[in-house]
Amino acid sequence: MSTTRPYSPGERGPEPSGASGASEGVAPAVGAAAGAAAPSVPTGGTPRSRERQVRRLRLEGESGVVPLARDFTRQALYAWEWLPAATADRRAAAEDVLLVVSELVTNACLHAEGPDELRLTCDNKVIRVEVSDRGTGQPAPRTPHRAGRPGGHGMFIVQRLCLDWGVIRISGTPGKTVWAELGAPA
Repeated sequence: MSTTRPYSPGERGPEPSGASGASEGVAPAVGAAAGAAAPSVPTGGTPRSRERQVRRLRLEGESGVVPLARDFTRQALYAWEWLPAATADRRAAAEDVLLVVSELVTNACLHAEGPDELRLTCDNKVIRVEVSDRGTGQPAPRTPHRAGRPGGHGMFIVQRLCLDWGVIRISGTPGKTVWAELGAPA
């Protein structure tokens, strides 16, 4: 586990040729009841893959948060053109993002009194998933990992699928944000 890189994808230094992580399209924070399902639509001639996009979903007090978070993420993946996937690799990358969202939100439900917010950030290289909660625990993969044992696989899955992951705590405030970064499909 690493907590040494709690920065957003747009702050990674020089982008590959033709890409820019400087702009940010931010969708306002919305709750499930307030129409979180409406994806943002790009305007003008700027390709979405060159912008840094951020989406937030308030989960505090909502029921059925895991499917809600997966649906919200799936809509973001469509808006960011990760879906529909043209190749098996692109489809696998999108499924990995959905699985990581499920695992992080489930962990917040099981170990931290439920998630407060899901935040997704995307640029042309990385999707960053952040789940905030009020829990005091420290997520970690079970060691040793035993595949045949029921339960306890969530953070092992996150560790295996992600480029990096970690926990952000802000001094003087309750809770934490668990983040994970996944690479964009080739």
